[in-house]
Amino acid sequence: MQPVEITAAREWANDTVQYKYNQMKYYITTVLPYVHAATALHNELALKTGQEDIKRKERRQFVNMREQQLKEQYGAEVKELNVTQGALMIKLIARQTGANLYDMLKEYKGQVFAAKWLAWSKLNGFSIGRKYNPDDNIMMENIMEDLGYPLPSFYKERVILTAN
Repeated sequence: MQPVEITAAREWANDTVQYKYNQMKYYITTVLPYVHAATALHNELALKTGQEDIKRKERRQFVNMREQQLKEQYGAEVKELNVTQGALMIKLIARQTGANLYDMLKEYKGQVFAAKWLAWSKLNGFSIGRKYNPDDNIMMENIMEDLGYPLPSFYKERVILTAN
């Protein structure tokens, strides 16, 4: 069967829910450019570091070069994000890549670097060590769908596999 999309005007339980939705939508649209850049970087690093003939030193140099480029391009803007926007950005990166940020940092930057950011994230009320679960973020999923970013296919495969 072909999927059918049904849309209707949103009905809000109260003004607080509507405010939270609008605020989250604003935050998500604010961090989307950084999410796109991080997702592209993740895909590029996975492609480059997945090559069998690359040496460890070359891999480290490549990772550091790309990190420096991103810092120059987005560093000042990302530093101005508040904690909530940062947490949303991390969730969206995990959503788009299918991996948690802790594993990415551990793979590309090392165990100590990843542990430092894991501790920082836990002190600020979220964890970079958790995999993204679409069922835990219904409002975020609704916003992403509204913005034209459907759930990536690897989540749909997980749902199908667990449903059988």
